[in-house]
Amino acid sequence: MDKKILITGGTGLIGTRLTEILLQKGYKVVFLSRNPKPNAHIPTFKWDIEKDYIDDKAFEGIDFIIHLAGENVGEKSWSESQKKAILDSRVNSILLLAKKIQELDIKLKGFLSASAIGYYGADTGDLLCDENTPNGKDFLAQVTQEWEDNTNVFPTLNIPVSLLRIGIVLAKNGGALPKLTQPIRWGVGASLGSGKQFLSWIHIDDVCNMFVFLIEKQLFDTYNAVAPTPVNNTEMTKLIAKVLHKPLFLPNIPSFVLNMMLGEFSKSILGGNKVSSKKITTEGFSFAYPYLETALRNLL
Repeated sequence: MDKKILITGGTGLIGTRLTEILLQKGYKVVFLSRNPKPNAHIPTFKWDIEKDYIDDKAFEGIDFIIHLAGENVGEKSWSESQKKAILDSRVNSILLLAKKIQELDIKLKGFLSASAIGYYGADTGDLLCDENTPNGKDFLAQVTQEWEDNTNVFPTLNIPVSLLRIGIVLAKNGGALPKLTQPIRWGVGASLGSGKQFLSWIHIDDVCNMFVFLIEKQLFDTYNAVAPTPVNNTEMTKLIAKVLHKPLFLPNIPSFVLNMMLGEFSKSILGGNKVSSKKITTEGFSFAYPYLETALRNLL
């Protein structure tokens, strides 16, 4: 492969692993960063969303952009200022990229963006959500809707777009899995709330390989990036304990405790989504880790 790919959020959880996979396949990769380091392993160029700035050199010879940047939704409590940061980091970054591409007349072959299954709403119960399921009305659903809507600027520039609505990413060194496993390792693990809420998860290698698959197959559409076997919270908790050879004996953590601890964000934990991956498998994508126990044994 001689394609060159610009990644935003390249040093994050998905970006780090995706970069490894792309380099192994022979792609060239460059990053955008707020604080580029001169000795970085990957050529890195400065951008400043608030100042409406991107180094023009970042766009030299690029074929695709993979957009992963965005404020972490679970890192801080959802004050009004944090909500604004979550939305602005996604929307304004897309608009800035589009503006620079138009100014420099970059002939991109495609724009691929992360999205999230939060699009469907914090709690969709037992409904199996596919890509045609209407979006929800809570905060994260509205953020995701605006996030996706703003990518519509690229087709007006004759640049096709693919969106991956990503589920709960399971990885060794970050994301949800270490937070889920730590209490179980300490012997104080328990299901959350009712435990019946669905968790649509995906192994980090599978989500990264989906981005590569879309590029190599030239597929431009919206796809759910989830494993084909969603589980509920209790099932995941029990499987983690099984793989770690740890007992589970505590009762479920009550919803009101999580509400007190996490505020509005607790809705995202106490709710859940049962999401279908049929659309992308119909296109020919094959999961390396379709089952949770296999994924956990690989990661733990």
